[in-house]
Amino acid sequence: MRVLMNAGPWLPVPPAGYGGIENVIATLVPELRALGVEVILASVGESTIEADGRVSVFEQGQFAHIQRPYNQAVGVVQAHQHAVTRAIAARGDIDLIHDHVEAAGLVTAAALGDGAPPVLHTLHWDLHKHPELYGTFDGGDRVRVNGVSASQVARAPEALRRHSIGHVHLATPLAAEPVPEVSRGSYAVVLGRIHPGKGQDLAVRLAHRHGFDLVLAGPVGPYHDAAALARADRENPDVRFWDEQVAPHVDGVRVRWVGTVTGRDRDLLVAGARVALFPLRWEEPGGTAMVESLALGTPVVGIARGCLPELVEDGRTGLLTDDEEALGDLVHKAGTIDPAECRAEAERRFTPAVMASEYLRLYERLR
Repeated sequence: MRVLMNAGPWLPVPPAGYGGIENVIATLVPELRALGVEVILASVGESTIEADGRVSVFEQGQFAHIQRPYNQAVGVVQAHQHAVTRAIAARGDIDLIHDHVEAAGLVTAAALGDGAPPVLHTLHWDLHKHPELYGTFDGGDRVRVNGVSASQVARAPEALRRHSIGHVHLATPLAAEPVPEVSRGSYAVVLGRIHPGKGQDLAVRLAHRHGFDLVLAGPVGPYHDAAALARADRENPDVRFWDEQVAPHVDGVRVRWVGTVTGRDRDLLVAGARVALFPLRWEEPGGTAMVESLALGTPVVGIARGCLPELVEDGRTGLLTDDEEALGDLVHKAGTIDPAECRAEAERRFTPAVMASEYLRLYERLR
């Protein structure tokens, strides 16, 4: 089977730092190839993952443009999509398209017509963002979608749900690798982009009010460290959220921001935490950071929204609540969760091999 994997123009595969979708693709591609699937990767030129062919327009990722006004950014994704459609037509040997490009990928797939290969479009994001598109979408029998959690698909507009063939939970290579040896500390960590939906503003206030140390790890918009943030566009919505709601509580003692942390530094940070905290303010669709935390043996404490109740068993691999204020108390109670149980759950459910086998099952349904 030959699959065109459309990762989009925003970041390389794998990304150098933050990059949820690109990290998912980087986890999936090697496992698919090990199962005998040929993968043609549509990404940017600086992608380093091994593939059986490549399609690209941009040499470097275009993520810095993603939050610019529409009339400045619209051509980026369209240039990438145009190259993808030309490559599909020119090759003539693609058995299936696995698309990961928000909105534009779905529309392009439907517009290819009945003679094009079947399409599986993975929904990585909040499905309420594009109600006009998802509420009226019709891809016929050729275009199907999958969610990254059951709760995400259940919240989708009816027109989109009619195209769904199920969900596949996200995976992490950490679940198949040894857990780093590190002494567990007393701090909580929030891993992820600084964003209102991730709830870092709630986390910082709870840390001060309930007396626990907190580390925030993740970029502010496209800015990965303090030096870059000092030169940031203050009108960027993520930067405004940081400036107004988060930064006033970051004192460098009780609450620290360490910017984007990757690779072994990230693993040691999470594996050494008392708890991975998820103060969600939205219906999290996939939860990469959650499965990474479990793989590193770190209990999860969070608001029971979105996919979190699917990934974490309350009382066994984490502690969940619907009450924002109660979250602070649960951080102190996280010591009742056995890290070995967290790790065992990750090995059973969230390895790359498990995710790849689930996607191969969906591919075979569509061929």
